[in-house]
Amino acid sequence: MQIEITGQNVDVTQALRAYITEKCERFERHFDNLISAHFVLRLEKVQHMVEATIAVGGRTNPIFAEVHDENMYAAIDALADKLDRQVRRHKQKVTDHHRSASRAAEAG
Repeated sequence: MQIEITGQNVDVTQALRAYITEKCERFERHFDNLISAHFVLRLEKVQHMVEATIAVGGRTNPIFAEVHDENMYAAIDALADKLDRQVRRHKQKVTDHHRSASRAAEAG
């Protein structure tokens, strides 16, 4: 998965890049059809805002989430949890839960 990280009013340090990349590995573990991810880090007065858009293969609408927090790392953690739930839900939707012909023959 290709990861792009941009900062608005925030310097994107190497530590932030490594932290976000580490969190993205979790999504790839759950679902392997992720194409790219774009993260935007913002500082709005006192609040740190993190938003992410993940392009998924076979889906026209990307997965999107945003989080506001007083700490950038806490916002990234909350965003990772939110995105992880959405990726799992998407995987659950696209997985075929019907019994295949071979499994039906074994059971019947």
